[in-house]
Amino acid sequence: MADAEHFDVEYVINPHMEGQIGNIDRPLARRQWAALADTYRELGYEVNVLEGVEHLPDLVFMANQSFPAQLPDGEWVALLSVMHMPQRRPEVEVVADWYAKRGARTLRMRIDDASIPFEGMGDAHWYPGRRMVVGGYGYRTSRQAYDRISAVLDVPVAAVRLVDPRFYHLDTCLAPLNAEVALWVPSAFDAPGRALLRRVFDRLIEVPMDEAAELLACNGHCPDGEHFLVQRGARVTNQRVVDAGFTVIELDTSEFLKSGGSVFCMKLMLP
Repeated sequence: MADAEHFDVEYVINPHMEGQIGNIDRPLARRQWAALADTYRELGYEVNVLEGVEHLPDLVFMANQSFPAQLPDGEWVALLSVMHMPQRRPEVEVVADWYAKRGARTLRMRIDDASIPFEGMGDAHWYPGRRMVVGGYGYRTSRQAYDRISAVLDVPVAAVRLVDPRFYHLDTCLAPLNAEVALWVPSAFDAPGRALLRRVFDRLIEVPMDEAAELLACNGHCPDGEHFLVQRGARVTNQRVVDAGFTVIELDTSEFLKSGGSVFCMKLMLP
């Protein structure tokens, strides 16, 4: 996780940011960030904290700058993102330096020396328990990125097109809970994407549009196949998750919702 010290809304690069410049309660945001970090610790995870950087307010959304992976031979590497929006591009080098200091090999998203737009785990998810990637494209990530990921990591990829700008990353409209069950927003995908996801997951639980768009309920995170960490107040979604056999942990990420992010965006799970 990246410290939220410098989190703010300083520009508008997605619909959630409209009208939010200068509207962040920064002390509250720090408390919300700390509560999320503590929740991961309480679940038994080690939380490594990257220092925040002034004038990089979205660095806190650590899911976006890279895609960490373990190769078949056991080596772990990180594919570095090529951020679609120029305001966020400097974040990638900060994260690349963090990886380098820990001995991880980093790879660039290039085909024939051309950079490929790709926004890390914001758009690319590891399928739970399997060497397979589910990837979204259309707004921040290019379809070509998944050709590169498949070739470099030697994994199959199920790539789906995003079609609603409110759900500009896959992690805003699809939340795998385990190898069988995922939350989703069907209208965020085109028809072929919906059909593909129905083949990939045994059960897809629909998230109501108001909870998906206003509370980013699909930006929750189930790190262990048991607990689902999610913005509080998503009443219908959370009941459906409980009915499916999971334990819901509600958190307040209201300040981060103003920037278009919530639980899933604010962490990066390492192999």
